[in-house]
Amino acid sequence: MEKNLKKSNSDSNDDVPPSTHPSFFIGSSVIPIINKLQDIFAPLGDIDDRLTGLRLPQVAVIGSQSSGKSSVLEALVGRDFLPRGSDICTRRPLVLQLEKRSAGIGNDSLEWGEFAHLPEKRFYDFSAIRREILAETEKEVGVNKGVSDKQIRLKICSPNVLNITLVDLPGITKVPVGDQPSDIEARIRDMIMSYIKQETSIILAVSPANADLANSDALQMAKQVDPTGTRTIGVITKLDIMDKGTNARNFLLGKVIPLRFGYIGVVNRSQEDINNNRPIREALAYEEQFFRDYHVYRGLSDRCGIPQLAKKLNQILEQHIRNVLPTLKTDLTSHLVAVEKELRAYGEALESKGERGAMLLNILTKYSEAFSSEVDGKSQAMTTKELSGGARIHHIFQSIFVKSLEEVDPCEDLSDEDIRIAIHNATGPRNALFVPEVPFEVLVRRQIARLLDPSLQCLRFVHDELIKISRACETVEMQRFSELRRRLEDVTARFLRDDVKPAERMITNLIDMEMDYINSSHPNFIGGTKAVDMAQNELKTMQVGRPQSDNDRASSAGTSTTRTWGVTSLFGIRGSSVGNSSKRHAAEVVHDINLAPPVIQLKNPPPVLRPGETETEYQVEIIVTKLLITSYYDIVRRNIQDLVPKAIMHYLVNHAKRNLLGTFIEKLYRENLYEDLLREHDDVVIQRRTTVEMCNALRQAVETLDEFVADVSTLSSSDSMDALPNFSYLSSNSYSKSST
Repeated sequence: MEKNLKKSNSDSNDDVPPSTHPSFFIGSSVIPIINKLQDIFAPLGDIDDRLTGLRLPQVAVIGSQSSGKSSVLEALVGRDFLPRGSDICTRRPLVLQLEKRSAGIGNDSLEWGEFAHLPEKRFYDFSAIRREILAETEKEVGVNKGVSDKQIRLKICSPNVLNITLVDLPGITKVPVGDQPSDIEARIRDMIMSYIKQETSIILAVSPANADLANSDALQMAKQVDPTGTRTIGVITKLDIMDKGTNARNFLLGKVIPLRFGYIGVVNRSQEDINNNRPIREALAYEEQFFRDYHVYRGLSDRCGIPQLAKKLNQILEQHIRNVLPTLKTDLTSHLVAVEKELRAYGEALESKGERGAMLLNILTKYSEAFSSEVDGKSQAMTTKELSGGARIHHIFQSIFVKSLEEVDPCEDLSDEDIRIAIHNATGPRNALFVPEVPFEVLVRRQIARLLDPSLQCLRFVHDELIKISRACETVEMQRFSELRRRLEDVTARFLRDDVKPAERMITNLIDMEMDYINSSHPNFIGGTKAVDMAQNELKTMQVGRPQSDNDRASSAGTSTTRTWGVTSLFGIRGSSVGNSSKRHAAEVVHDINLAPPVIQLKNPPPVLRPGETETEYQVEIIVTKLLITSYYDIVRRNIQDLVPKAIMHYLVNHAKRNLLGTFIEKLYRENLYEDLLREHDDVVIQRRTTVEMCNALRQAVETLDEFVADVSTLSSSDSMDALPNFSYLSSNSYSKSST
């Protein structure tokens, strides 16, 4: 049989029937679109990280090590160009874009290859392509069989190729060799999964016929991501070297592991053929003769041979692309919108001083306007989830400051004993004839002084809110310039800190003013006469509820003192009387001393001395003092509640709104600062450049699809089918029959 095959090869070397050559089925309308999109995105490298979910249709070629993947690809191309060897050959994903070109004149009529990393260099020698693949692989992973997921992109232009993109992935290996890590199998499987799990990928699962097909690694992995087999094509290689008495007919018929698109059986060149540089054209002729002469495969002509694989790939990919084109267009458009938004955030690169100056002034102005808008409640970014900006300042004034002062009882920390002692101290060495003004003024000043701390606290709260507002005013442009952002924050913080000082002085002065002059003529002040009346009424009410014995004691205690009392001008003048003391001459006193008994020694007064009279002493005066303190404190409190927020708004908030931009211009808008303030971080420059490239690629891709969509939509499926042979495997009915 081998002799007949060789004779057949020699007879048909130059005249392979066009119907059996792969190039016969090239040229469908939509496949070149994907190739062009691949060209558009190729300079960007791996786009998966930037354009999540965007995958262009392609054919992922998977299989175990030495399964014959490389031979299948070379047969589809019609040229030897892939690395060969007994160990792992494919060590990086090879993205192989095949582009059909019509025959021309001169070098343009030749087949040539071009690498993405060498875009200006064409390789007309395909052995040089093999050497460049090896060199680029070793540059990335070394010479000792290491693997990497970094792609090598190669375009081959020829009259004899499919318009299609194929990805040759590293073969699944079990045992590490060279400097491969111990988990090499898991790494390669993960790499393969990252390609075949995408719904836009067609899986070309290559399995050698001389191995256990039922346990094929390629078919098992394909089934994990494509359990229904809707996008998997099985390829069974090396059919000519199966053990005698065995064949792959049942596999090709889909009876073992069914696939919707079925299987294609092929015959590879042997290692001897490769070593002897046997032309692929001869190998195709040998394959054709093999299937013609081998009776087991008769009747399976549509499932055997590289030409049939080319037909199937072309037809399935054509339909697959048609199915994904609408979604692809939508995905590209949505990604374009997102990338354009990102690009606007980066802004334009600034070249001249004029551009820098205009940009700086624009940023400072926008920042100041955003600050005022936040304070005034006119921000476009207003939230509905919580209070923000000026609303928080109003809350501080009304719900924290004002409410807290209203809850304070001015006499809470003043006991009756405190007031009694104050009255004693105010009378000096004499007994009190009237209730003096001094205890009232001393005690009310002490209560007024307590208003200073919460007023200053309110100022600090508002200052902190303004700092928060300033940080929320960062414009999109500021994200580009870290130094400008830092200086803006610094100038704003210093500006607000300086504004706190006059507000603080004003608040302190307000409290001092209230303490320095106790205006007892204030129309809202209760006055002494009314206070005394109220105190006496309160005292009577208290006595009515006491037992009679207690009232007698209070009465006797009240009459035991030799003083009488009244009130000063605050309370209305009352009369007073004092007993007359006798006056004696000094000689009479000396005479009495000589006749007196021994000297009486007094005890030393204690360091802390308190009055020893009963609790009923000064009862009316104590009540009057409390009433006066409460009345006057309420007047001062209302003043402070009104004036402190006004002082804060005037000296701090409104001053910031009016003068923040002027301060920015004074401190930052200087020509010698342009370069430093508008210097972008290297990452921003790189990201903008990358985003510009991505944006341009997406625009070009959308325009490309727009150019083709109208034509594609007018192509009926019948026209598309007429352009290619009518394969029975595309019919579900035919598939069902062949699988039974």
